[in-house]
Amino acid sequence: MGLGGPWAWLLGLPTAMVYGSLALFISVLHNVFLLYYVDTFVSVYKINKAAFWVGEVGQNCGSQPGWEPGRWQGWILASQELGASRTVFLLWNSLNDPLFGWLSDPGLQFLLCLCLYDGFLTLVDLHHHALLADLALSAHDRTHLNFYCSLFSAAGSLSVFASYAFWNKEDFSSFRAFCLALAAGSGLGFVGATRLLRWRVEAASREPGCPTLAVDGGLCEEELLLGGEEAGSITLGQYLRQLARHRNFLWFVGMDLVQVFHCHFNSNFFPLFLEHLLSDHISLSTGSFLLGISYVAPHLNNLYFLPLCRRWGVYAVVRGLFLLKLGLSLLMLLAGPDRPGLLCLFIASNRVFTEGTCKLLTLVVTDLVDEDLVLNHRKQAASALLFGMVALVTKPGQTFAPLLGTWLLCFYTGHDLFQQPALMPVGSAQPWPEPPAPPPPQAPTLRQGCFYLLVLVPITCALLQLFTWSQFTLYGRRLHAVKAQRQNLSRAQTLDVKMV
Repeated sequence: MGLGGPWAWLLGLPTAMVYGSLALFISVLHNVFLLYYVDTFVSVYKINKAAFWVGEVGQNCGSQPGWEPGRWQGWILASQELGASRTVFLLWNSLNDPLFGWLSDPGLQFLLCLCLYDGFLTLVDLHHHALLADLALSAHDRTHLNFYCSLFSAAGSLSVFASYAFWNKEDFSSFRAFCLALAAGSGLGFVGATRLLRWRVEAASREPGCPTLAVDGGLCEEELLLGGEEAGSITLGQYLRQLARHRNFLWFVGMDLVQVFHCHFNSNFFPLFLEHLLSDHISLSTGSFLLGISYVAPHLNNLYFLPLCRRWGVYAVVRGLFLLKLGLSLLMLLAGPDRPGLLCLFIASNRVFTEGTCKLLTLVVTDLVDEDLVLNHRKQAASALLFGMVALVTKPGQTFAPLLGTWLLCFYTGHDLFQQPALMPVGSAQPWPEPPAPPPPQAPTLRQGCFYLLVLVPITCALLQLFTWSQFTLYGRRLHAVKAQRQNLSRAQTLDVKMV
């Protein structure tokens, strides 16, 4: 069904703008979640350390690649569904009351919230990234689509500034209402944008010659359907064996695992660094502004990096960012923690450049999709599946970032972020808590621990990434050859579809 009436003008919007708007509806909610979920459950709900560790590990275990079962599996599941439904209902009707009572505990609620949120985020984000590989083939067109993603993501990140007006640990009702409004707006916007994009695909497929869907070299509706059939024509075991022989994929996921770790490490510990390293030198409003701008600046920064990618290539730009991260970290280590101006600049730039690199790596995955198609002689690229496999391998970095960071801080300084004063029972013979034990002699202060954590983590990450990235060969002549082969395959398949 087409789009008519007063909304017909939406069909005239550029495909790049419609695709980029999807990033708006993702980032408007995701950045608020990243900023507040740790503080909410640790400071408001006051879960213990064990529940936090279990929740973070459980969140990562729920991530799955974008694989679909075969037809025979679907037939078996369908045949069993009717007979099992009454049994499932009986069990659910009996157990839901104690289950919901059990879920009211904050520790288990943390695990449930993380798993549900990450599951739906993976579903949405995976297909959004996969569309980038399918809507355009050339590096120029993909950077053009990514440009709009960065632009709309920057607009979506402004929700971080608005969240300060509602965040209150003592009265959580207004913040809940704010998050509910964000979720509703994000969901409605995402449904509208995806329907519009689908209408554009269908409209393009009806025109003679299947004109370009995105900007140049996009796929037609028939080709997208062929891609779905191709993904289901091999087993998961066969696909994994093919990936195990894909050398550039293996080196890339090794590098990206470190990158995901560093990105989430910065997100989780940015407020802690501001509090313990700069609280004596900047006001609370300045700290809040730095926190908010750190979510917007990476997307704006990419508006400058993407033209550089068109000129020098993504490989050279990413390598330059790794070298820049290493150089700035070494400079900050030599300067020490007593230079507030330089420290403020480093904390902000470290997060901005690290997040900016994460956004550029999506372009590299689309190139890996092309190489996977050529190496394995596929009829059509398995875009969603490859993005899913990258996420499967790199998601542990997201889990280990808060866990390893808190452990290193505790190991080095003896300060436990989860330590809470014990409550004395009523009528106790000892009404006043005992004073804390003095720290061991020459123990590093929390400020020193935060500083060394701030500079040594990016130094280590940069060295690991420079090594793995030097082994990656999908750039220059090889990349041009791969793209030329995929372009020829796409044209040949278009002719086959027309002949049929």
